[in-house]
Amino acid sequence: MHIGLVGLGKMGGNMRTRMRAAGLTVVGYDRNPDLADVDSLAALVAALPTDGPRVVWVMVPAGEPTRATIAELGDLLGDGDLVVDGGNSKYTDDQANAAMLAERGIGFVDCGVSGGVWGRDNGYALMCGGSLDDVAKVQPAFDALKPEGGGFVHAGAKPGAGHFAKMVHNGIEYAMMQAYAEGWELLEAVDLVDNVTEVFDSWRTGTVIRSWLLDLLVAALEDDTHLDQLRGYADDSGEGRWTVEAAIEHAVPMHVIAASLFARFTSRQDDSPAMKAVAAMRNQFGGHAVRTAPPAGGDASPTT
Repeated sequence: MHIGLVGLGKMGGNMRTRMRAAGLTVVGYDRNPDLADVDSLAALVAALPTDGPRVVWVMVPAGEPTRATIAELGDLLGDGDLVVDGGNSKYTDDQANAAMLAERGIGFVDCGVSGGVWGRDNGYALMCGGSLDDVAKVQPAFDALKPEGGGFVHAGAKPGAGHFAKMVHNGIEYAMMQAYAEGWELLEAVDLVDNVTEVFDSWRTGTVIRSWLLDLLVAALEDDTHLDQLRGYADDSGEGRWTVEAAIEHAVPMHVIAASLFARFTSRQDDSPAMKAVAAMRNQFGGHAVRTAPPAGGDASPTT
C-alpha cells in the first residue's frame, strides 16, 4: 500500500517508521523540511500512485490546522480518494469535514489514535469511524499500526464515531490518573508508610488496579521519588472538556470524569481564589483559622 502522511512530529514520525517497517510505502510531509520527504501537500499527492484510491493520513494539531489541511487536500484529491484524520479532532469537526469532502467524491475516515511515544514499538490503539468501503481502503495501514492481537475497532459508520470513542477513552484516562495521583498524595502525606514507590510497584501485579498508567507512574517515581523536579501543573488537551460537554448534552451523569477535569484547572492556580472565599466564609461563620501573608520582616499570622 502507498499512503501519504501529513505531520511527522512525535506521533506521526513514529507512525511512518512503523508503517514502513510493515512494508507500506509512506510519503511524508511536514512543515519542518528536516522531517519531510516532499516539500508540499501538492507534492505529496503527486507522489501517490493513481491506479487506485489515493489515501492521505493527517496527523496535525486539532482545530484550524487540521481543518485547513483537509480543505487543501479537498482541492488536490479527487473522486474515490480518501482522507484519514488521525489527530485529536472534535467529532463535530469530522462531520463537517466529511460532508465537505463528500461533495467532491472524496471519502473520509476519522481515527482516534492512542499509544503515545511507545506506539512505534508496541503498536497503537485505533478507533475509527466511516463507511465500510472507506475503512477498507486504509485497512492495511490500520493493520500495520495496531498491536498484535487487537487494538483496532471500527467504532461506527457515521463520521465522528472514532474520535467520539477516543474522546471518551481520554475522559476515562483523566479520571484514572487523578485517582492514582490522589492516592499517591495521601500516602506521601501520612507519617506511616515508608516506601511509597514500593507500594505502588507492588500494585502492578495481581491487583485489580494494575494498568499501564500505573506502570508509568512507578517509572516516574523511580526517577524522582517525591516528584520534586515537577511543578504541580497539568494541562488538558480538549478531550476531557468535550467528554463532559457531551455528557451534559446527553444528560449522562459523569461525576468522576468531570471532577478530574476540574482538578486540572485547580492545578493552574498557585493560590486558588475560590479557596480564599471558602476560607473567608469558614472564618465568618465558625471563627475557623485563616492563613494570612506575613508582614514585612515578620511571620505569617495563623489566625485573624
